[in-house]
Formats: sequence, C-alpha cells, structure tokens
Amino acid sequence: MELIADILLIAGAAAAAFYCIVLSRRLKRFNDLEKGVGGAIAVLSGQVDDMTKTLQMAQSAANGSNESLQGLTGRAEDVAKRLEFLVASMHDLPHVSDGNEARSSTSTPQDAAPEASTFRSARHDAARTAA
Repeated sequence: MELIADILLIAGAAAAAFYCIVLSRRLKRFNDLEKGVGGAIAVLSGQVDDMTKTLQMAQSAANGSNESLQGLTGRAEDVAKRLEFLVASMHDLPHVSDGNEARSSTSTPQDAAPEASTFRSARHDAARTAA
C-alpha cells in the first residue's frame, strides 16, 4: 500500500512539474515583445505618446488661430466704427443735384438725423437677412 502511495505521489509531482513547464512557456509567449501581448502594449504605448504630442501641437495651433482671430475681430470692429462715422459725416456734406447746385442752406443737422437713422435701420436689416 505504501508503494502505491509513493507512486501516486511521484506521478502527482511529475504532473505538477509538467504543468508548470507548460505554463512557463505560455507566459513567455504571452509576454514576448514582438509577437505577444507585451509587444501590443509596447506599440500602444508608443501610439499614445504620439497622439499626446499631436494633440499638444493641435492645441497650440488652435490657440494661435484664436489669438489671430481676436486681433482681426478687433480690427474689423474698429473699421466698422470708422465707416459708420464716415457715413454719418457724409450726411453733413451739401447735396449736389443737377450739376454744381448745392442744397439749400436751410438744411439743419436735425434734417440729417432721420436719414442717419434710416441708414442704420437699413444696415441692421441687411445684417439680419445676411445672417
């Protein structure tokens, strides 16, 4: 009986050793940097680094574009104010009709005010239809 127990114990130890060898080989293949999951993880890690760099470059380009657009918007607002002032000042000039005749000298700035407001309302209407 003791002999059978020893044989079974040796067989169990041999089976456990064989199982450990098989697991060791599988683990080596699993962690192989060229073919296994270890290689896939290494490739993905490199891709994450590349994507991080690309994202940082895109953010810096977007910030540069934002600053440029803010500058251009500010200039456009200044030009719009200047144009509005110039158009409003055009109403103060004498109106020429039929050659060199000037409008009557009884024209007052109050007469120009309705024309300026008409111009502004027409401009706002045009802006609304364009949008």
